[in-house]
Amino acid sequence: MATVTAPAPRPALPGILRHRAAHKLLLLALAAAVLVPLANAHWSSGSWPHALTVDLSGPLGRANDWIIDNRDSSPLFLYFFGYISNAVVLSVRAVYLVLLAAGWAGVTAFGALVAWRVAGVRLAIGTGVAFLACGLLGMWVPTMQTLALMVVAVLTSVVVGALLGLAGGLSERTDRALRPVLDTMQVLPAFAYLLPVVLVFGIGVPAAVLATVVYAAPPMARLTALGLRNADPEVLEAVESLGATGRQRLLTARLPLARKQLLLGLNQTIMMALSMAVIASVIGAGGLGDRVYQALASVDVGAALAAGIPIVLLAVVLDRVTAAAGEQTDASVTEPGSNLRPWLYALGATVAVAVVARLAGALDWPSGWTLGIAEPVNRVVDWMTAHLYSGVPYLGGTADWAGHFTTWVLDPVRDGLQWLPWWSVLLIVAALAWVIGTWRTALTAVLAMAAIGVLGVWKPSLDTLSQVLAAVAVTLVLGFATGIAAARSDRFERALRPVLDVCQTMPQFVYLIPVVALFGVGRAPAVAAAVVYALPAVVRITAQGLRQVDPAALESARSLGATSAQQLRQIQLPLARPALLLAVNQGVVLVLAVVIIGGLVGGGALGYDAVFGLAQGDLATGLVAGAAIVCLGLMLDRVTQPTERRTKKGA
Repeated sequence: MATVTAPAPRPALPGILRHRAAHKLLLLALAAAVLVPLANAHWSSGSWPHALTVDLSGPLGRANDWIIDNRDSSPLFLYFFGYISNAVVLSVRAVYLVLLAAGWAGVTAFGALVAWRVAGVRLAIGTGVAFLACGLLGMWVPTMQTLALMVVAVLTSVVVGALLGLAGGLSERTDRALRPVLDTMQVLPAFAYLLPVVLVFGIGVPAAVLATVVYAAPPMARLTALGLRNADPEVLEAVESLGATGRQRLLTARLPLARKQLLLGLNQTIMMALSMAVIASVIGAGGLGDRVYQALASVDVGAALAAGIPIVLLAVVLDRVTAAAGEQTDASVTEPGSNLRPWLYALGATVAVAVVARLAGALDWPSGWTLGIAEPVNRVVDWMTAHLYSGVPYLGGTADWAGHFTTWVLDPVRDGLQWLPWWSVLLIVAALAWVIGTWRTALTAVLAMAAIGVLGVWKPSLDTLSQVLAAVAVTLVLGFATGIAAARSDRFERALRPVLDVCQTMPQFVYLIPVVALFGVGRAPAVAAAVVYALPAVVRITAQGLRQVDPAALESARSLGATSAQQLRQIQLPLARPALLLAVNQGVVLVLAVVIIGGLVGGGALGYDAVFGLAQGDLATGLVAGAAIVCLGLMLDRVTQPTERRTKKGA
């Protein structure tokens, strides 16, 4: 009987080569071995080759001149953009006049009544105190100007976002077409929206409102589409079985089922609109943002803080009210009459208060009821400058810390990035993006980085990238440590929550105030502001990811005698990897947004080019910087974005 011999076993691959990431890196190394010598033979320069750049200054300069020359005569401006501009101006003015007619007492009463109707007595009292604080700080009129701008911008953003979300939620093809547009809009820092709208609409309220709409509409669109797609299929099937048309199914089932997502979209839109409305003060929006901007320009920290506090109060109040509305789940939403009656009562009470105030001649905030904090704050700043800015025994001072951070961290990282050959930077980007994502992810990231070189801003972009990397490193160290502590201690998490709430509701602009007081101007203050701005999101996502780890896995580890540190290292952190990667992604995106705004306080690089383009009306400089910011943000987003498909497939 013949014996069958088993085939010889195949030689085992080394352990590291069995990993999918190693296969990707090996393929990338083979491609680099072929392409790098060719690129180096044609363009041996270490920096981006001049032959591969495209000079856009000529075409953009001619476009800038044409817009300026034809703004008052072209039918496009007279009969299209002109009508839009007039409609925005009239809407903002109408809301502002209504607020002035209601007076400080009427506006405060209406805000408190709305908060009471939505969330109860505590929030109503907090809302009333917040509005009164705006008046006490002498900022009532600027607050009403900002509020009028906010009302028009938010309503427009909600309508535009809801229509886009409706189209995306009802059509998968439309959703796929909208996704890259919304991705770009969300990655693009707020500063980059300003210059194009200024060229079309000029300095003033219309440009500020429209820039705010472009910036704030994507969250509403995304959450509307998400809510419509995630509607309970059993409810939809039941409604369809009753013979309802598509329009009836939308109005009676899909939209009511998506109510929470719609209100969450409203909350996010309000927060982003308020942040952008403050930044838009650079282009003449007026209100509180203009007061902050003017105070920062003159390094008057006291005046900046006096205008910054009402911004934070507005943000906190609007965030709490809309978040509470999103959490409401009473059945009265199906009874329009009973749901509308309390709002009519609130409106009637507001009108009554306003009429009484008008009859008493007390519509304007009393001039004697103001509390000037600018001078005391400036005295504190002067004391800090004299005692903490430098010369602190053994510790140096905040100026010394900023100088050391610049010398020991920012300069070496910037010089190292600029020293690297341009092709090595592209290889590093490709490797990182491909390891965490797909080849499409890597291709998108590499093309975005290459576009920066083509635009001719390679070195300034690497300078900005160095600031982002330094800020992200500090943010992740502090954020992961704080998030782990919050996940492991309920008491610490409860104490930390109000601090994170306030930090997350503050607009980006406001973070520049304390860092200028402590560190002066330069790249280090811009990095410090970016760290403070991005830290709350990293802490929250990290803590939530660790808390959602399967309790059974932790219980099993404890039963085997694992210590607390071993449970963290071997169970919680590996299982929370998707949340930690999401924290990294959000930290990068938020850091980039503030590093760009740091151009106002000496951050330099792309932020300075964007500010210079806005200040001088230089379309070539500003728009090229804005495009480079978009490409840099897109690259960073793709390199750090752990989508569900990528995480699961790993291909």
